[in-house]
Amino acid sequence: MRIVFAGTPEVAVPALDALVASDHEVVGVVTRPDAPAGRGRKLVASPVAQRAEELGLPVLKPAHPREPEFQEELRALRPDCCPVVAYGALLPQSALDLVPHGWINLHFSVLPSWRGAAPVQHAIWAGDEVTGATTFRIVKELDAGPTFGVMTERIREHDTAGDLLARLAEGGAGLLVQTLDGIESGELEAREQQAEGVSFAPKITVEDARVDWSEPAVAVDRRVRACTPGPGAWSTHEGERVKLGPVRLTEGRERLVPGEVEVTKKALFVGTATDPVQLDRVKPFGKKEMAAADWARGARLDSGFRLGDPV
Repeated sequence: MRIVFAGTPEVAVPALDALVASDHEVVGVVTRPDAPAGRGRKLVASPVAQRAEELGLPVLKPAHPREPEFQEELRALRPDCCPVVAYGALLPQSALDLVPHGWINLHFSVLPSWRGAAPVQHAIWAGDEVTGATTFRIVKELDAGPTFGVMTERIREHDTAGDLLARLAEGGAGLLVQTLDGIESGELEAREQQAEGVSFAPKITVEDARVDWSEPAVAVDRRVRACTPGPGAWSTHEGERVKLGPVRLTEGRERLVPGEVEVTKKALFVGTATDPVQLDRVKPFGKKEMAAADWARGARLDSGFRLGDPV
């Protein structure tokens, strides 16, 4: 089939590579416009745009896919199907109607669970043991279209959202190719999603990523892993924000007041509603990321200081 791929972040690149290596003909790529990045806030092309340019593929960067100019460009490419991975813009019906086999999305959950922008993060935060990826035809309702294929992936004990998403991106790329193969051959039919088991995964905000030390240790661990690498879990010390890397659960240590910190030669432990957790890496305001123990030593912090607002 002639296909036009739509995607934007790094997580979409494995699917683009897999499609280029397949028997399908990639005739173009749609991605979000260049965006400011870095300290200089210079405009930078998306990871998908950069990879497409390396591959010599035409790249379309509409401000919004409802634009008539974009839809004319898409029509001129004559795609049979448009596979999508994390494109980042809502597709209007006028764009959906342009493609004979539709826009086929690779979504990183087992639908109908975790429809929305942050399925991997919410799966970790909720304590799910298994997640996966699903291919489905895009319709107007959010992630509610009929499904073609699914893969599953176990969520490991120490998985961050970044770890899990990387594995799903690689496995999902193969699933997406298989889905397009089945659509082209006519052997694969879409099935409507179940009405039961629908859950939603809205975008996680910076405020969501603020650690609540009054929660149990397991909940603190899940929040931090779900928010790593973005938007990044954090707490405060003396009114300034401190970013936190993944924590380690402990057993058998003496309880601490939620937010209270115990400093040892090699580690920092923070109180929760249950057992303390061990901090591994931190990034104090205005400084580089460092080992938590190095931060405490450099800032001359002793046991008993607090992270977060007083309880």
